[in-house]
Amino acid sequence: MTLALETTDLKVQLQLADDWFTVCDLSVLIPGRGVAALLPDGRQVAVFQDRSGALYALDNRDPFTGAAVLSRGLTGTHQGRPFVASPLLKQRFDLATGECLDDETVRVRAYEVRAR
Repeated sequence: MTLALETTDLKVQLQLADDWFTVCDLSVLIPGRGVAALLPDGRQVAVFQDRSGALYALDNRDPFTGAAVLSRGLTGTHQGRPFVASPLLKQRFDLATGECLDDETVRVRAYEVRAR
């Protein structure tokens, strides 16, 4: 038996300045896992879909190490807040706001994201 990926016409888009930028097909996202995408200015973004279908996007760069690894982090929730934990030092970042749950003085950029 051969399994094929489910396909959809929906695209994941991020709000950049005054325009929407398409980063990937929605069908590429696996709930609970991240995908890294390259932005037009050369930065990387980590895109996530949670198990309820909500979409999130954060800068992919871990501010504690400088490595572009947040897309490979573990996702979860803490007190009702969805987060991704860096795979290196395990700091948790709120997927909706980019705030570090372990050090309130640190945050990563969070993007408005949609599927169209």
